[in-house]
Amino acid sequence: MKPLKQVAQAYMTLSEGEKKLQEGAFEDAVSEYQKAKAFTRTIPEEEVFDHDGFDALCHAGLSWALGKLEQYEESLASADKALRYFNRRGELHKDEGKQWIAAVVSRAFALARIGRIAEALEVFRMAGEMIEERKGELPEKEKLQKIVADNIAMLETSIPEDSAKRKAWWEFWS
Repeated sequence: MKPLKQVAQAYMTLSEGEKKLQEGAFEDAVSEYQKAKAFTRTIPEEEVFDHDGFDALCHAGLSWALGKLEQYEESLASADKALRYFNRRGELHKDEGKQWIAAVVSRAFALARIGRIAEALEVFRMAGEMIEERKGELPEKEKLQKIVADNIAMLETSIPEDSAKRKAWWEFWS
């Protein structure tokens, strides 16, 4: 197979993974994202191809699908792999930022589900800022903003109050 065909096959498989994700076929999406990454591994090393960038795109979708399958540790690991690339280099797609935002939101969900509430809250806030500042089209932007805001509100109520800020009952009477 010529490198151009391998690249085309990898991107078609990535696209199929995104389609499966949108359809709610999360196990199939996981399989497609993993196949897409495998296709790029057959591209000869001497060919110019951004493996890390392509893997970041795969991991962004993979993280979301794994989270939906309640595989939160794996979801967090995939989100972190995607963000390691996005935070250094940005995003490859013309729709700059969509996958980056998806990876941040997936990371926040995974952190919340594994009990790292304070970190999840911080990441949800960052996702909210990213969504708000996004200049281009973002499908279902309002829905995503509501999800982020609802999770922030829920997490804020689940964080134990700082006992140093709390007043003792007798302080109210003095």
